[in-house]
Amino acid sequence: MDLRVAAYAVVVDAADRLLLAHWNEGRRAAWTLPGGGLEPGEDPASAARREVFEETGFDVELVELLGINSRVIPGNRRITPGATEPLHTLQIVYRAHVTGGSLRYEVGGSTDRAGWFALSEVAQLQHVRLVDLALGMAGYSDQHPGVAAASG
Repeated sequence: MDLRVAAYAVVVDAADRLLLAHWNEGRRAAWTLPGGGLEPGEDPASAARREVFEETGFDVELVELLGINSRVIPGNRRITPGATEPLHTLQIVYRAHVTGGSLRYEVGGSTDRAGWFALSEVAQLQHVRLVDLALGMAGYSDQHPGVAAASG
């Protein structure tokens, strides 16, 4: 079984807009949280800050660790060409706020756009499941229809 550890950030501004990146790898494109895989030896918090900057152009401060999502993807559902083993993903999710930078798009990476979306509109976007899980972890289930509040 392969393992992928990644770090992501829930960034909501004063106008209740969520920062998302448009993921363009795999079988379908979808909106996701800015974030991604850790480099060898990289601290998860550093990875989250780096990935947010790479995908959106914003510098962020991490406020708190919201949680970790653990998921096993069967080998036949993997997007990596030639991969046949199941993939265990650990998605570390932080709450963050913008401290600098300006919106820009990643070039040559796994995302091709970024943008701010009203929390009330996120449910209508084509998005990955992690967005719903992270919004629940962050306590935004009342502003994002269809998201169950995180328990535990």
